Amino acid sequence: MLTDRAIGPERPVGLAAPADATVTGRAAQPDRPAEAAGPTVPDGPARAPGDVIERRLHPVTPLRRAWAPVAVVIGWAVHDPDGAQRHLTRLTTTTLLIGLAVIVPAAALYGFCSWWFTHFAVTGTELRIRTGLVFRRTAHIRLERIQAVDVTQPLLARVAGVAKLRLDVIGTDKKDELAFLGADEARARRAELLARAAGFAPETAHEVGEAPARQLLRVPPGVLAMSLVLTGATWGSLAAALVVPPVLWLATHSLWTVLAVALPLLGAAGASSVGRFVTEYDWTVGESPDGLRIDHGLLDRAHETVPPGRVQTVRIVEPLLWRRRGWVRVELDVAGSSNSVLLPVAPRAIAEEVVARVLPGVTVPEHTALTPSPRRARWCVPVWWRGYGLAVTDAVFAARSGLLRRTLALVPHAKVQSVRMTQGPWERARGLAGVSVDTGADKTVTARLRDAAEARDLLAAQAERSRTGRRDARPDRWMT
Repeated sequence: MLTDRAIGPERPVGLAAPADATVTGRAAQPDRPAEAAGPTVPDGPARAPGDVIERRLHPVTPLRRAWAPVAVVIGWAVHDPDGAQRHLTRLTTTTLLIGLAVIVPAAALYGFCSWWFTHFAVTGTELRIRTGLVFRRTAHIRLERIQAVDVTQPLLARVAGVAKLRLDVIGTDKKDELAFLGADEARARRAELLARAAGFAPETAHEVGEAPARQLLRVPPGVLAMSLVLTGATWGSLAAALVVPPVLWLATHSLWTVLAVALPLLGAAGASSVGRFVTEYDWTVGESPDGLRIDHGLLDRAHETVPPGRVQTVRIVEPLLWRRRGWVRVELDVAGSSNSVLLPVAPRAIAEEVVARVLPGVTVPEHTALTPSPRRARWCVPVWWRGYGLAVTDAVFAARSGLLRRTLALVPHAKVQSVRMTQGPWERARGLAGVSVDTGADKTVTARLRDAAEARDLLAAQAERSRTGRRDARPDRWMT
């Protein structure tokens, strides 16, 4: 495995042969049929026939949900500040106190009721979440469709000792979540859900526990900070925030116009520098039987998992100012998951070794192995045509793009859902074409400005590689 050492040019990290990770517990047994859950008693979870137990969330949850009525009032005030100011000036102190005496208990009652009437249970085949007092809603989440289970702790949740359990499920655009659970209970529920999704029987899933993890690498804060300093987007957004507002002031002499433009620009500058540092702080990658685990965050701590077999595309990004240091950023497209970053910054050699863990059997092509576009492509895309390249190996379709911010996209043949050839009028005139492959994550990778004859051959060959790859691919299962 990758040795547990910080990333940095002064401390090289090697790769050793991984030890076999085992999962304790009895052999998987057929799941028993789930039976309907019974009522929940006020003083604890109710045991229903078939050992299905309905549980409530952590008792601090009402404090979080009580903010909903208050948020409605704040949203109205932000949407119509002039109207809110007029109404506030008409109110007397007595009226304000009466309003607070009504709003605060109403918010507290709303939070308590929403918590009291929310239950969840894990049956033999699904996670069941039941909510609502007047309008009842029951979500049935099939265990085999769960792709990732993440544990996140916002700052206040860390202080209170609770956590969110967020689930990535195939076929949904958002993450279902259980917020909040006790921190220890959240980890236990995560381990149980992953074991059940892997096919363990209900009684065995409790015994399995959390799969062991080996730390592969950790990104030191100093390296992360330097990588952000050397990122062009950081300086570009900061320059725009410093230059555009004074120019607008000289042109319009309108304070509101300047503020309307300056605040979003400052926000973008902060998000691309300080925001990324806070989010990606102490980025740690570990390896376990249920996938690669990622822990990160300075204020809000997140524990995420890259599901095995669900990675559709891996992108290796090389900003211009990183190349002298040999650093790259690794991004992902995962079907049914919003996890998009594997490594915020790492030496290229380390990144390639981690990519080999995400895509077993895949070797990242060297720059010299990528075939550039023909020289006549400069008539279609001047200068930038030099950034395009293509390599097709036995395992992946690899397409490079970009000149200043170079990106190499790797798509395993088994993950290609469709392939097509496209030609614009300028490309037809120069005998060029593009070949695009679509993945299960609704993303497209395109090899642009290829010779037209080469593109036609590649179209037929890639379709056959995809069929062969899907036939020989290993099953996408947890803990296998």
